[in-house]
Amino acid sequence: MIFKVILHKRDEDGFIPVQCPSLPGCWSQGKTKEEALVNIKDAIQSYLKAVEEISKDKESEYVEVG
Repeated sequence: MIFKVILHKRDEDGFIPVQCPSLPGCWSQGKTKEEALVNIKDAIQSYLKAVEEISKDKESEYVEVG
């Protein structure tokens, strides 16, 4: 999967926050752009794992968009 992420650069603090707009509340940070991208990737994986766990006993369907 590919997700669009938005990086907010702060001069002395690095990239704070980094957000994934398609996943509400999925945020991270990093001192460098590379670190920020690794961290948001981890955050996205954790987010998706949590959603899967929460919805495992619920009726669901997949839809294709595009």
